[in-house]
Amino acid sequence: MKKERKIINTNIRLNLMNEQDRQAWNYLRGMDRKKYKSYTKAVVLALNDYFSRQEQIEADPYLETRKKEDEFLNRVEEAVERGARQSMPLVLAGNLLELLKPAMEQIKENRHEEKEETKYE
Repeated sequence: MKKERKIINTNIRLNLMNEQDRQAWNYLRGMDRKKYKSYTKAVVLALNDYFSRQEQIEADPYLETRKKEDEFLNRVEEAVERGARQSMPLVLAGNLLELLKPAMEQIKENRHEEKEETKYE
């Protein structure tokens, strides 16, 4: 049983003297044939993606700006997380030393008192 198909033929003319046309032709010639089985598949995907994005931008003019801001914030967040992970041992060591400082002073004081006691004996 054959799938029903309704096919429309159209031609695309590319002027290789025009930079944009030449770039489009280079994309078509260099496309991954495993991913895009034909020029038609590549053109259909490109057209649908382009016009869908244009409709989204018309409906929400700040869409691209928000996407860029979100990407930027994600990169900042990742950098801060990496920095925190790298500096965490130093922070913990510093906090531990601060916690131990009173105990170390007490030990020094006790030693000093012991020395003083042995002097007078």
